[in-house]
Amino acid sequence: MEERKNMAKKSRIVMVAGSGSSHGSGAHEHPAGCAFLAEQLNKNVDGVEAVVSQGWPEDPATFTDTDAIIVYSGGGERHLSIPHLDQIGGLMAQGIGLAMLHFAVEVPKGKPGNCFLDWIGGYFEPGLSVNPYWVATFTEFPEHPITRGMAPFSLEDEWYYHMRFRENMQGVTPVLSTIAPESTLERPDGPHSGNPHVRASVAKGEPQHLGWCVERPDGGRGFGFTGGHYHQNWRDDQFRKFALNGIVWTAKMEVPEEGISTPTPTEAELDAYL
Repeated sequence: MEERKNMAKKSRIVMVAGSGSSHGSGAHEHPAGCAFLAEQLNKNVDGVEAVVSQGWPEDPATFTDTDAIIVYSGGGERHLSIPHLDQIGGLMAQGIGLAMLHFAVEVPKGKPGNCFLDWIGGYFEPGLSVNPYWVATFTEFPEHPITRGMAPFSLEDEWYYHMRFRENMQGVTPVLSTIAPESTLERPDGPHSGNPHVRASVAKGEPQHLGWCVERPDGGRGFGFTGGHYHQNWRDDQFRKFALNGIVWTAKMEVPEEGISTPTPTEAELDAYL
């Protein structure tokens, strides 16, 4: 039995890292974050082969036999996926999973945004979504493999919220939600800072979804997570577990009942990835 298990194909996860720190050391550390997450997967999850690509892979063979593509990068007009939307569409048609972390959830309206609606169920739409820094508190979680083992937590991050989701949330499952305080909307209106739609939503006390997932008709899965601004936030056991659970689920692997538990890294251990 053990020999058969060893012969079984490992689930291949390709972590696509955007360029490093656009905010000064310690934030948007995409290569360091991808290296850290890949190592956590390889050390703590049986049957995984997680590899890191610095930037979008030039060789399409990188995605051969891949189960999930995880993008942790800058976003907006320069999102590294935009020149490769047709290639990604072909990969999605094969049932490959796709996840976008933090700034990678933001793409322009139009073709990129519509692709993200199809592939992961939602995206940061400038003029609708906002990107404040705030302490979000999560007290309850829906029953889903991505939330297995999760306990309540509070954490400061650049938690984007009020995403553009598919109409009527069709097929979209929120897995990390909270109420955003009005203090997150103290900036004047702007593409990333505020708009009448988000102000109305917050005034009504509507839950804001900071993590969500979809199961696509092609058999693939999609996952979006708006946290991930600060490199040191990977020290938070719940934050780290949520991201790892989401990645493993996106690759169609079984998430253990207690979730993906990993040792808490020290500040120095995380700094070593920078």
